[in-house]
Amino acid sequence: MVDTPLYVEKSGNPDGPTLIFLHAIGTSGWMWQNQVKLLSHFNCIVPDLPGHGNSNHIPWQSFAKTAQLVTNLIQVHAKSGKANIVGLSLGAYVSLQLLSDSPSVVERAVLSGVHILPMPNKQLMMMMSYLMMPFMRSSWMAHLNANALHIPPEQFDGYHRSFRQMSRQAFLKASGDAVNFEVPENISSIAVPTLITAGENEQALIHKSQQALVKMTPHIEAYIAPNVGHGWSLEAPQLFAEMIYSWIQAQPLPDQLQPVV
Repeated sequence: MVDTPLYVEKSGNPDGPTLIFLHAIGTSGWMWQNQVKLLSHFNCIVPDLPGHGNSNHIPWQSFAKTAQLVTNLIQVHAKSGKANIVGLSLGAYVSLQLLSDSPSVVERAVLSGVHILPMPNKQLMMMMSYLMMPFMRSSWMAHLNANALHIPPEQFDGYHRSFRQMSRQAFLKASGDAVNFEVPENISSIAVPTLITAGENEQALIHKSQQALVKMTPHIEAYIAPNVGHGWSLEAPQLFAEMIYSWIQAQPLPDQLQPVV
């Protein structure tokens, strides 16, 4: 059976290094619009993940299956057969799975807002997902989630459109996969240079996960962005883009970022 390809938007310089942007749950490739403008000298590839945006006809199956779809995408769109990946929240989990399953297709990686530690109150969180499902396409639910992500008011309309496109199946399945996420067993052997970031106002579990990941492998570095939260690519797009550029080019990171020790 041939996999249905993910919907993709391409921009920037097709001859430049390839950047793959993987979005958060409840959004779509829309959320990377600021970064692709600021990084137009790269070959920017922005897919909508299964169940989201213009890929909402593709069922969400698992992180492993989604990572395989992204691997397929890299093989099609990256001239060298390798790409740099950037993922936030759901996209960061997919990226970590991709690093575990197919590290040979990744040059360097930037992951933000990922947890690897046991999630407390898993059953309660899943129950909340089921309770939220009937209201997924309502404006007040979109506002609630936008506030949690600290999405600027002027970007709410774009977020709301993406939120309404997400399938109910993807919301429940992807939420459950994130709650039950377990760090890949081969994490310590992954040699891809990887930057793990989080906003200063992020939840403590994610900050603790940064510390844990740094201890697991010498190829991971972790930094915190000041005065921002989970969706900080939208809160501080210029800083986020500068960070990506510096990491991909193996240059010093912006001074505003604080190393995790």
